[in-house]
Amino acid sequence: MKRTGKAFAAVLAAGLAVSSVLPASLTASAKWQRIFYLGDLNGDDIFSVADLVILSKYLLGADSMPETGVYNIKGNYYLSGRRDEIASLTNDDIRIGSEYLQKADIDENGVVDTFDLVALRKVLLNGDDKKLVYEWTPDIVEPLDPVDAPIYDLYGSLPSKGDARVAVFYVDFPDCKHSYYPSMDEVEKYLFGEADEYSVNYPYESIAAFYDRSSKGTIRLSGEAYSYSAKNNISAYEGDVFHIDIINEVLEAYDDVIDFNDFDADKDGVIDSVLIVVPATAGKDNWWPTSGGYGGNKSKNKHDGLTIGHVIVGNAAVNAENSYKNFCTTYCHELGHCMGLPDYYLYNTDDFQGMHGSGGFELMDDAIGDFGAASKLMLGWYGEDQVSVFDTSQAEQTFTLYNNETDDGNCVIIPCGTLADKYRSEFFIIEYATLDNNNSRLASDRVWQRTGSGVRVYHVEATLDSNYTYPSWKYSTANDEETNYGKGRRFIRLVNDNGSDQTDNLFHEGDVINGSITGFGWYDDYGNVTVDSGFTVNVGSVNGDSCTITISH
Repeated sequence: MKRTGKAFAAVLAAGLAVSSVLPASLTASAKWQRIFYLGDLNGDDIFSVADLVILSKYLLGADSMPETGVYNIKGNYYLSGRRDEIASLTNDDIRIGSEYLQKADIDENGVVDTFDLVALRKVLLNGDDKKLVYEWTPDIVEPLDPVDAPIYDLYGSLPSKGDARVAVFYVDFPDCKHSYYPSMDEVEKYLFGEADEYSVNYPYESIAAFYDRSSKGTIRLSGEAYSYSAKNNISAYEGDVFHIDIINEVLEAYDDVIDFNDFDADKDGVIDSVLIVVPATAGKDNWWPTSGGYGGNKSKNKHDGLTIGHVIVGNAAVNAENSYKNFCTTYCHELGHCMGLPDYYLYNTDDFQGMHGSGGFELMDDAIGDFGAASKLMLGWYGEDQVSVFDTSQAEQTFTLYNNETDDGNCVIIPCGTLADKYRSEFFIIEYATLDNNNSRLASDRVWQRTGSGVRVYHVEATLDSNYTYPSWKYSTANDEETNYGKGRRFIRLVNDNGSDQTDNLFHEGDVINGSITGFGWYDDYGNVTVDSGFTVNVGSVNGDSCTITISH
């Protein structure tokens, strides 16, 4: 008897359960945001004896409550409850906060006393009793209807929009074990857990949360994690770049346990994606994290009538409890491949980076930072009014660019001649990049590199290759012959890339982008950027989360 997969239910759905009873002054464009747990007095988002010590000292008068022990609610609406209670909360549970909420007031009676100390002890003994506090945030605007995903009919199997499901297998071998064994609940939390801007791991608190922010809520990533011990020593599975033997063994072992139909969210007859995590000690030679279409016999190796889609196999394992940044960033990158994006970095070169400087950070290049405008366009993450194309019948047009790390983020396209259907041609794409949200750790994680905010311009060559049995990008980095080993046409280049990581090569107020700027030109017949585009871009005023650009030709 097969069991069906557990659906990962986002707690923020609770907003739907109570929105009908909110005061009329709160608009439907707002939503509930979790802001903290009651009892998390030191603000580390982890319940421990440290929180108990803080409250004990406070009640004894030996110490004051730390700054993190209170939250400025600004008179806004809030609700609180245990995870299993949230969906049933009513208008009686919605309150108007005083100026501050006291995180130590566990029983919420307005007084911090010994009863709260007793309640906190119970929370420490049973984590399920912890109360989550949500705040109503009326300034959050729901995203516009997204455009179609130009990438969808390519070889990727993981949907880039709507529900997308990943089957995860945490694997070890008789002679190669994980140095740290997380529980499968823990693995699922790191992969598919809820958004939490107060997490010490933000913006990598979970892969699903990262994707939710990047996609403006367009993709809902979920899945389940299972553990597996391989039958043979690790050497028996090495030497095959497609990892067919270990993939087949793992999936066959779970064939009578899992209903794989639970992992076909778009119902196209293909398992959306499979992730196999092996121990870090497996080494890089054979187990460097990679992804691609299943390399075995698809017609023979079916599961519940489904063929196997993209599979990720890699040794980026969880290091320790709440130490999983590399795990998250690595598989964020690999899941981009599962949706159909190519690598943006270069192969077979000492300087593997495809893009440099403060403008060069992109998840598909460095496996760190957010997706850039070109990726979001291809994945279908912009709303209909968030993609503007310069009208070549006009001499000049002015556009406002909004912070691409927010739901309002948009882009402007300058086509090379006629823009092909689904953007599958050569063009420039322009965005306003910042260090907010999914880019918020760039400065601290890359202290040796230049980081910053400003206007970023990509040169994209998104023509498709018709030489293969499945459609793919003609100028992806992996196609060395077509790209002249990275020296010619490429799927993506950064305009103003001089090869230095210490360069601020973003554009700022007053900058002029024209043929004098490195890379601001079209490809010639030999794949060199020598053709004058005929366009000039003037960067105008920057005003908070937006800036203007004026394009002329």
